[in-house]
Amino acid sequence: MDNKFNTPNPPSFPSDMNGQQEQQPSSSANDEEAPTAPEVNQWTTLMADGTNAAIHRPGKEMTIEEGMEILYNDLRDMADHDNDQVELYWDRIMPTVSYLGTDNVAKIKNALRVAYRAHRGQMRKSGEPFIIHPVEVALLLSELKMDAETVMSGLLHDTVEDTDLTFTQVEAMFGKTVKAIVEGETKVSKLPKLAFNGYADEQAENLRQMFVAMTEDYRIIIVKLADRLHNMRTLRHMKPAKQQKISRETLDIFAPLAHRMGIWQFKSELEDTSFMYLYPKQYKDLNRRLRRHQTKFRETLDKSQEVLRRTLESDPTLREQSTSVTVCGRTKELYSLWHKMETRGEASLNQIADVVALRVILEPRKENEDDDENDTDRGVWLCYHVLGLVQHLPGFQPVPTRVKDY
Repeated sequence: MDNKFNTPNPPSFPSDMNGQQEQQPSSSANDEEAPTAPEVNQWTTLMADGTNAAIHRPGKEMTIEEGMEILYNDLRDMADHDNDQVELYWDRIMPTVSYLGTDNVAKIKNALRVAYRAHRGQMRKSGEPFIIHPVEVALLLSELKMDAETVMSGLLHDTVEDTDLTFTQVEAMFGKTVKAIVEGETKVSKLPKLAFNGYADEQAENLRQMFVAMTEDYRIIIVKLADRLHNMRTLRHMKPAKQQKISRETLDIFAPLAHRMGIWQFKSELEDTSFMYLYPKQYKDLNRRLRRHQTKFRETLDKSQEVLRRTLESDPTLREQSTSVTVCGRTKELYSLWHKMETRGEASLNQIADVVALRVILEPRKENEDDDENDTDRGVWLCYHVLGLVQHLPGFQPVPTRVKDY
């Protein structure tokens, strides 16, 4: 919600057929009010009268289904150019949401059309159309394989705060769940902002209110995290002071929240991007040092990964348990590495044992429909079994004192 408009206040309707914000008339008393296109008047009436205006038309009562069809038609008052733009954005979203099924995919496309129409004419600091932001948020959510309501909420999360759309209308078009997520995300976005100094109490209050929101529906927080992640990706368009403020808030609140929710890919990127803006000198220095060792790290990872993969694939116990095994390597994220070195007072990368590491993911297969997918005891036993194999990996020296059991 931070990286938004070129002007202090978001542009408001009306807008012309090409999605460009109209020039505001001068304040001269002799100026006449600029005419508006019919489709703009239609949208403005819809926004002013509310959803009931679409469902209860003079002289004709209709079903909710009939009324919603009219409402969607009111929201489709777009020129060919606008429809083409919607289709371009949809070409990006559609392949990522196919896992949700045909009916849900159709609902998501409707949410895209409404979001596009609501944000038409609004621009981000980067100069790009604002609709790019909710589209990117929806793509992040679909990468997490979130449900249809969450993806739709990602597309609509800024509409009520930044346009004339109301929560009532969101609920009428997309249901109570989407309305609740959008409303919750909007409230979270209005939490008190952090100051650079002495923000401990405000930080605690932010976290408290966020967790209150999370108890209502954890999807509210996931939408907010996706919103923040895309804003961090475009933070270069903000002024330095704003970059620092947003990065501080991200590092102290949103990255730990992503960590607690187990969304590791969000956590890592939020931390590293914040690190880059808050400590640019340290970021560049550490990044340069890692690049100097990149070849050695890659060779070590590749060799270790292959040895471990062969060992696990040939293990009779894992075969007997019909367990799928995935072995992947990773280099420690920049911020996490820097934080560990600072905490321990280490100046050399050689003193950090997990600059590179391997991750083993076990997926026990169900032998029949009666098997419990959440068989924790079996999973824990298999993890300890693999740990034992790792400790005796051919060609490697075990370090028993460094084993951590989480």
